[in-house]
Amino acid sequence: MILPDIGARLLYRDALLLVIDKPAGLPVHPGPKGGETLTDHLDALRFGLPRRPEVVHRLDRDTSGCLALGRHAKALTRLNRLFATAMAEKVYWALVEGGPEAESTSIDLPLARRSDDPRSWWMKADPAGEPALTHVRVLGRTPDRARSWLELRPVTGRTHQLRVHCAASGFPIVGDAIYGSAPRTGFPGLQLHARALTLPLYPKKEPVHAEAPVPEHMRAGLAECGWRA
Repeated sequence: MILPDIGARLLYRDALLLVIDKPAGLPVHPGPKGGETLTDHLDALRFGLPRRPEVVHRLDRDTSGCLALGRHAKALTRLNRLFATAMAEKVYWALVEGGPEAESTSIDLPLARRSDDPRSWWMKADPAGEPALTHVRVLGRTPDRARSWLELRPVTGRTHQLRVHCAASGFPIVGDAIYGSAPRTGFPGLQLHARALTLPLYPKKEPVHAEAPVPEHMRAGLAECGWRA
């Protein structure tokens, strides 16, 4: 994909922090296959500073929504500490196949890599893996309960945590070609969106809060579950 104006996707800006609405389909960092990445566009977000901002955390290529950037080295140190100590509050919206029986639940399921290959990012549920915890709340369902609109709040930040937790719990995310039943290419794409990000960055101020609008590729599916723009 080509990202013509990353500035138009800016959700929040101050002296330390930028939050942008990352589009689905755009990798954050360069990979072995090359191609366009978010990193290619970060110079456009310097806003007068000598260096471009740097990404603080990860979003999968096919996940859209809130992504935090630190504007300089001191900002990155403070922001990295928030994410490392689970003080950054992340809220995701997902459209899943089926859904949990309860209206709210928690998934406490350790995760480990599927392969010893350091180039592989695929994960699996593994009792011997790293602890991983996700809080889940049902925001809506289709009338036949074939799909559900979930709010997912990861306490930990493991690779592919939400995708593996949902799939292992019996309600894979719609459009997931790795952990679900979706084909590798084609509509509708992964139905996972980083809806909101809250960061207690300043001790004497309210936490920074940013929300990303629902992307076009998720609107129809969420509307079937009761979402209204």
